[in-house]
Amino acid sequence: MAAFEELMAFERETQALAQVAGRLGWDQETMMPREAAPQRGEEMAAMEAVLHARRTDPRVADWLAAAETSGEVEVAQLLHIRRSFDRASKVPANLASEIARVTSQAQGKWAEARADDDFAAFAPVLREVVALKREEGAALSAGGDVYDAMLDDYEPGATAAELAAMFDALRPRLVALRAAVLDAPAPAALTGTFNEGAQMKLARQIAKTFGYDMGAGRVDKAVHPFSSGSGLDVRITTRTSETDPFNCLYSTIHEVGHACYEQGIDRRYLLTPLGGGVSMGVHESQSRIYENQIGRGRAFTGWLYEQMRDAFGDFGIADEDAFYGTVNRVQNGFIRTEADEVQYNLHVLLRFDLERALISRDIEVDDLEAAWNERFEADFGFAVDKASNGVLQDVHWSVGLFGYFPTYSLGNVYAGCLNEAMRAHLPDLDTQLSRGETGEATNWLRQNLQRHGGLYAPRDVIEMASGQAPTETPLLTYLEDKFKGIYGL
Repeated sequence: MAAFEELMAFERETQALAQVAGRLGWDQETMMPREAAPQRGEEMAAMEAVLHARRTDPRVADWLAAAETSGEVEVAQLLHIRRSFDRASKVPANLASEIARVTSQAQGKWAEARADDDFAAFAPVLREVVALKREEGAALSAGGDVYDAMLDDYEPGATAAELAAMFDALRPRLVALRAAVLDAPAPAALTGTFNEGAQMKLARQIAKTFGYDMGAGRVDKAVHPFSSGSGLDVRITTRTSETDPFNCLYSTIHEVGHACYEQGIDRRYLLTPLGGGVSMGVHESQSRIYENQIGRGRAFTGWLYEQMRDAFGDFGIADEDAFYGTVNRVQNGFIRTEADEVQYNLHVLLRFDLERALISRDIEVDDLEAAWNERFEADFGFAVDKASNGVLQDVHWSVGLFGYFPTYSLGNVYAGCLNEAMRAHLPDLDTQLSRGETGEATNWLRQNLQRHGGLYAPRDVIEMASGQAPTETPLLTYLEDKFKGIYGL
């Protein structure tokens, strides 16, 4: 056990340093002075150099070779450490540091270009990011599929071919449902203005309603909502719009889903490889089931309607049933994070196909805006009006997160499976949700999935919780039943 104990002590220090690096990223998005961007890039590069050196330390290989364990938890710890060591060892230290430096600076340039609707201003640094990530992917793939190697960072064990087959099964029924819904009379839209301070107050109340521990977290504002951290320090961000409080409230619920997953992991795994979410697809299953199957369901929206009236007064929606329709209104729009459940996955599939083409060199950065606009018009039937509504709307490519986007749709598929199982186990759930009591749902998710952290492989933990291998069918059935009901189809 001596080798195992020495390895775990070393790993806890590495995990702690990784949390510090993550906090630098959180600060960059929320509080960092704008002029600090170049310095922050150097700081992030320095932290990545330290982390890379630890992850590839020759002693890790020696400890792994000598470690003797038999328990399920210990075996899983070694599996994660060995995987991290093997992957990190394939990437040269100077490349890892350079990626951290360039992506830190690219993030700021993306935000400026997005504000100015100027893709050309962002393209040069994006070319740098893409070149570096292609180089990293080639090193990781060792002659195999470069995109699969990138995807493995976010969804271990998944392949682009498998996901493409799943997405090909999703697309036709989503397109047909979208067409039918958009041809039907739509529920009333939300109109008027909504005080942004009142939005943030209600957002924090809702976060607590979903079980988010504010003693181990906080809610701030950022351009792009996100969740950061794990264990005893898990922070979320949201954003506000005077004319769209749903953007704030449902972004908050979404990020709370991520945060509650991290807060729900067994505390014995703190600062170990098992102490975080096992994959981004599983992570996204939590954010989406919190946001959609629970948060946009008829029972919970009935409670939310009264909270909205308390916060904003009469806002023009007659009753709870009408409000349910308004919350779930399907309409044309450009922005993925604001998309309704029917169209959301179509946004993701667009990005999945474009980034695969970019990594494989079928398109280059200079072609990206035109390719985006052409694909968007083909999928959604109308033209992109400006870059911030198109190729510049998401932060992911600026920070090098190639392989991340498909996990959003995979997470929706996982959420469909989990929702079906949860409803079967909790037949009285809607009665609780109608009173704003989410505890039965969140406790079921915590006990059946969240507490395990990284103990099991992504698809294994979904199958254990839901009782079936992941398939797109429950998601499609849920969407068709829900939206045909709302739209009287």
